[in-house]
Amino acid sequence: MTPSDVPSTVSLGPAGAELAGLVPAVGERRFLLGVTGAPGAGKSTLATHLAVACGATVVPMDGFHLADVELVRRGIRDRKGAPETFDGWGYAALLARVRDRPPYVVLAPGFERGLEQPIAGAVPVLPTAGLVVTEGNYLLLDDPEWRAVRSTLDAVWHVRTDDAVRRERLVARHVRFGKSPDAARAWVDRVDEPNARLVEAAAHRADLVLDLTDWVP
Repeated sequence: MTPSDVPSTVSLGPAGAELAGLVPAVGERRFLLGVTGAPGAGKSTLATHLAVACGATVVPMDGFHLADVELVRRGIRDRKGAPETFDGWGYAALLARVRDRPPYVVLAPGFERGLEQPIAGAVPVLPTAGLVVTEGNYLLLDDPEWRAVRSTLDAVWHVRTDDAVRRERLVARHVRFGKSPDAARAWVDRVDEPNARLVEAAAHRADLVLDLTDWVP
């Protein structure tokens, strides 16, 4: 890799004032911005902030989780959240429809954390939506379905947060949705952290790297 291949890194301060200059100007053409990063890095928080501050519509990759019944059928329920537990091709097809900006509402799936299940038709993308943000772990992986996802996006930002902070967020999230503290830490070690390493290994393909460690949205 040459120096020119390394994406620029921006650290957001507490006020996040730097963010305003990074958000693309949206004209007549719809702009699709991907936000990726390791589990717990702050993707959803940043996407929600962009929705409020910029009027963006957020389409989460989590809506393409395979349902638990299918994960059980495939024998992979114990690693839910890994790349193979998502419908990557379906995600790419949905983003291609969004990119085409049809004159009707495109309904994307959402994800209900309380149920830990995808919810069909939960996210409306209106014809008037100029900036669409999609966030998820695997936007930059070098596998056919994820390359198809990346091909629909105008730019991808990779976000990072201090690893200790990120891990504690993950543990707290798992506890909030029903795991014991010990089970939550075991899941982070066994499932989330291998996924995090996979995501970080693809960070060099991002257009921009954002360090969110000090950012307070």
